[in-house]
Amino acid sequence: MSAVPSVENESTTTISSQNDSDARQSPIRSASLNAIMQAEIAGLGREDALMADYLLFATERYALPILQPLADALQDAGHAVHAWLVDGAAGASLPAPVRRIDTARAAVALRPRAVLSAANWVPPFVAGAKVQLFHGFNVEKREDARGHFRVRGLFDLYCTQGPATTAPFQALADRAGHFKVVETGWPKLDPLFAPDDPLAARLRAAAGGRGVVMFASTFTERLSAAPHLYDAIAAQVAAGERYWLLTLHPKCAPEWVARYRALAGDNACFVETEQLVSAERAADVLLADTTSVVSEFVVQRKPVVTFRNRAPKPHMLDFDDPAALPAMLARGFAPTQDLLAALAAYAERIHPYRDGQSSQRVIAATDALLAGTLGPLRRRPAGAWLRSLQIRRELGYWGPAAR
Repeated sequence: MSAVPSVENESTTTISSQNDSDARQSPIRSASLNAIMQAEIAGLGREDALMADYLLFATERYALPILQPLADALQDAGHAVHAWLVDGAAGASLPAPVRRIDTARAAVALRPRAVLSAANWVPPFVAGAKVQLFHGFNVEKREDARGHFRVRGLFDLYCTQGPATTAPFQALADRAGHFKVVETGWPKLDPLFAPDDPLAARLRAAAGGRGVVMFASTFTERLSAAPHLYDAIAAQVAAGERYWLLTLHPKCAPEWVARYRALAGDNACFVETEQLVSAERAADVLLADTTSVVSEFVVQRKPVVTFRNRAPKPHMLDFDDPAALPAMLARGFAPTQDLLAALAAYAERIHPYRDGQSSQRVIAATDALLAGTLGPLRRRPAGAWLRSLQIRRELGYWGPAAR
C-alpha cells in the first residue's frame, strides 16, 4: 500500500503508479462503494488495514454528532479511534472507547492511517490520508469560492453528501488534480435513519400528542432569526397548542441562548447541539432561517418554514414578517402535494441516502484512496505550504512532521 505523506515532507502525494491522466475520472457513487464495502466485509484486500489507528478531528462542538457515527462504524470494523478536538471543541469528548488526543505532538506520534476532519482544515503535519467530511450542508451563506466549495489544498479526499455538491467538487478536482471526490452521504445523518432513537421518543412523549415544532437558528448575525422571532415564538410557546424543541447554534450570542433556554417548561424544551439529530427525528415541522439544519431536516421530507432565508427555494415556506408566524406554521402542518414533491426532489439532490450507512461508505472511500483505486494525486498547490505554517502557529507546534 502506498502511503499518503504529509504536504510538509513532500510536495507530491503518491497514491498509485498510474498515469496522471487517469486522475480525471467520474466521482465514485454509492453503487461502486457498496461493492467495495462487501469485499471488505468478506475480508478481501484489508490485511494492511486491520486494527488501524484513525484520528477524528474537529474545531467546534457541533462537529461531534458528525464524528460519532463514524467512530462507531470504525470501532465496529475493529479499528482504534482517536479524537483530537481543538478550538471551539476543546474540552469536549466522544464516549469511550474513543481515545482522546490532547496535543499536536501526540497526534504526530500516533501516525494514523487517516485523519477524518469535520472542520474546514486539517493539520497537514500529521500522517495519514486527509479526509474532508464537511461540518454542514451548502446553504449558500456566501459565494461558492468563499463558502462550501472553497478548496484549501489540505485534503486528499472529499466525501460529498449528494449530487448537488458532488458535481461541483468533481469539476474542481478535475482542474486541480490534488484531491479525489467520492459521494458517500454524510455520517451525521446515519442516526436519522436508525431503527430506534430513545431520545427522540422521549421528546415526542413530552409533547403529549401535540404537534412538534423545532426552532433552529444560525449564528451569523445578519441571517439569524433568533432576535426577530423571539416574541412570536414566546407567544406560541405560552399558548401551548404545539410542543417546541428550541436550539441555537453554539456560536450564537449568549444572551439569546439564555432567553430561549428560559422558554423551557411544559410546552417547550431546549435542545443541546449534540442532541440535534434526535430533535430532528422528533419534530413534525422545522422553523429556521439560513442554518444548514434546514437541509438536514429536509432529508426526512418534512416541511420547513424559513424566516428571510438568503436563498429561498420551492421546498421552503419562506416569510419575512414575524406576525405571519402562526399562519406559516399552519401551512407547515398541512403541506400541499406540491410542497411534498419539492421536499422529496430537493432531498434527492442533497442527500439521497436513507440507509444509515454513510459512515461505512466514508471508510470504504478512504480505503479505496489508500489502495490506489481512485488514481494518483498531483502536487498540492503552493498556497498549502503557507496554510500549513499558519496551522502550526495556531496549534503551537513547530516539531517535525510525521513521515
